[in-house]
Amino acid sequence: MRIDRSELHEFIKRWEGKGQENEHTQQFWLQLLRVIGFEYCDDVLFEKRVSNGGQIDVWIREADTLIEQKSLNIDLDRPELRQGVMKTPFKQALDYAEDIRLSEQPRFIVTCNFGIFRIYDRSKYGRSELESNPFEFTLLELEQHPEYLGFITNPENSRLEKEKDVSMRAGALIGQLYDKLQSGYLDPTSDSARHALNVLCVRLVFCLYCEDADLFEKDSFLNYLKDVAPEDVRYKLKNLFHALDTPVADRDPYDTGIRVFPYVNGGLFKDEIEIPNFSQNTLDFLLNDLSAGIDWSQISPTIFGGIFESTLNPDTRRTGGMHYTTPENIHRVIDPLFLDDLKGEFNEILNNKDLSVRQKRNRFTNFHKKLCDLKFFESKTQNLIQINDCPLRGVA
Repeated sequence: MRIDRSELHEFIKRWEGKGQENEHTQQFWLQLLRVIGFEYCDDVLFEKRVSNGGQIDVWIREADTLIEQKSLNIDLDRPELRQGVMKTPFKQALDYAEDIRLSEQPRFIVTCNFGIFRIYDRSKYGRSELESNPFEFTLLELEQHPEYLGFITNPENSRLEKEKDVSMRAGALIGQLYDKLQSGYLDPTSDSARHALNVLCVRLVFCLYCEDADLFEKDSFLNYLKDVAPEDVRYKLKNLFHALDTPVADRDPYDTGIRVFPYVNGGLFKDEIEIPNFSQNTLDFLLNDLSAGIDWSQISPTIFGGIFESTLNPDTRRTGGMHYTTPENIHRVIDPLFLDDLKGEFNEILNNKDLSVRQKRNRFTNFHKKLCDLKFFESKTQNLIQINDCPLRGVA
């Protein structure tokens, strides 16, 4: 953790003896994060609403940290009425943390009143013991011990590092699945079989992701195949892929097995492909190692894309439609083309203090509609790409 001691001293001097929750929370934490060398300040979320009606004061997703902020001198043990129940700041924060999707729930909970920090590590204590085991220090103590906030900048606690680990593991497993499926084709070296195998892998990854990311019902893909005999898997997958490409109202009403799956537009499941026979080993690997064994909602597409592509036969990537471009190269094109302007428009609405709450909401609603209607042309093929036709966005 690289810290400029003079900047830390100035920060503490600036904030000593002051701080109101509603006025100063964002300034305080953004300044503090920059002083301690946190590199992802632009990704910090403030006043994030959760389903129980409350708001997370500060959510540092990259550092696996959620913060409940109070005004100066507010007793961090004093309960307040929240959502009709008396809760301490810690209990508020814990409820917010548990209201987040399981794969994104933070490891660290922090309560703070500008003068006192309390750090709770959910990985070290059970729920019943957590509140009575905080690590506490003051703002003044931070000047001599900046390492007290080291968990925020520690790469091992980084969300991106965790995504990288699970993405690399998932990519390696997909490589194994690729080999297992390839052996089931009648002519595995033919161009048509290689193309079909690439498309099949993409479709399976999509289904695995959707059942963990709340786009499908939880474990719906796993449950769809878990009691199927290996020799029947290819028929079940053909039926599923056809259903995913068919609006719900147009499906066979007697086919109850596919009712839980939504319609997916965007063309991912449009074409019928050759699907090989499954062995018991291949089926077990798909269900146990890939479906039940990986939380696909934690996968980083930017990391996984390169790993996934590296598992495929390089001679068939072009015919299979497998083209992976690094995020850096993508942003070199799209940032000056349109993304910088869109970010600027978003930030102008977000930071405009002259707008009322209603006006800001209306501006954001119109901005959201604008995003959904944007269309782009891919230069080489002149294919039209519309944001709301993206397969992940297009689950209906």
